[in-house]
Amino acid sequence: MVLLYPYRDRDLTRVKRSLDSLRKQSDTNFHVVFVDYGSRSSMASEAKELIASYEFAEYRYYHTQYQPWNKSRALNSVIKEMNEGCFFVADVDMIFHSEFIATAISLQQSNRAVYFQVGFLDEAETKLDTSFEDYQIKFTSSEGATGLTMFPVAAVHAIRGFDEFYHFWGAEDTDIHIRLKNNGTEVLFYDKQLLLLHQWHPSYRSKESNKLTQALRLRNIVSLNHEHVKRAEQDKVTIVNPEGWGAPLTANEFDALQNDVAITVEYSNKNTVIDHLLFCELPNLSEEIHTIIIIEDKTEKSLKHQAKKRLGKRVPEFYTMKTVNDMLLLHIISFYRNYAYIYRVLDDGSRLQLTIKRPTKKTS
Repeated sequence: MVLLYPYRDRDLTRVKRSLDSLRKQSDTNFHVVFVDYGSRSSMASEAKELIASYEFAEYRYYHTQYQPWNKSRALNSVIKEMNEGCFFVADVDMIFHSEFIATAISLQQSNRAVYFQVGFLDEAETKLDTSFEDYQIKFTSSEGATGLTMFPVAAVHAIRGFDEFYHFWGAEDTDIHIRLKNNGTEVLFYDKQLLLLHQWHPSYRSKESNKLTQALRLRNIVSLNHEHVKRAEQDKVTIVNPEGWGAPLTANEFDALQNDVAITVEYSNKNTVIDHLLFCELPNLSEEIHTIIIIEDKTEKSLKHQAKKRLGKRVPEFYTMKTVNDMLLLHIISFYRNYAYIYRVLDDGSRLQLTIKRPTKKTS
């Protein structure tokens, strides 16, 4: 069985604790693929060195550090290469019972996915170095918690993997359960024995901010993702990713985006300028590599502009740079996620930079 670990810039102490628990498995018929979806270089080097110390694991790195987190694409990049058998979507926060692999293998069927009950540790308990049985569990997951699933490869191929619309955090696991059921695959919740423990960490939502930061964030993305899940259930969706799946940015594409830019255009954050960019220019890009730089216009903060506004005179309107950021990210994940691109917040948010290349043809 293959265990997939999607990863980016996470604490390696918890990764080591997770992989150490796999060393204690009674059944060693498994292999780990650790997919680093764009960690910064220093963290990636440390992660690669750590993974190399486990004989059952391999490390893969994708140059997606200037793209939003996309767990679905990270997973699909490996799933697409598989031909048969089953795989398990792991998490760097998991501690495995020594009988997990043996039990999971015993549950494998060609038309059944199995997801497992999880015991959650609090912050203090997570810091302890003890045996699986000696951890004090704060609470356990219910049937509604749909992560940590073992999937039959053929069933997932039939629906073209995880839906790559989902970016940042949330809902891709629930979505694939729904689509598998819609396509006739059984999805079983296993709670006869607790085999997984979750190490404590701050929630994703605690990192959401109305301020613009270099760490990419999109306001209300969790709500949008959950709306997408509702539509999958309501419309009985099965197959997704019609324009291609499991194809992250390659090293060559990343290098070209940084070194082979043909066209560079600067824009202000004026409303009409941004609207025209999003609705008229981006959909009609030529095949060269384009760099789009959005620079905060200082006019809005000038005394002259403020005076005219107070007098009721017509003045240009401007989006905040946070609003521009969110609009750009939403367009990228909705319409341009299969393009080669990198996106950065620069100079404490006073500049935004998107470098993008339209595909010459659709991928399969």
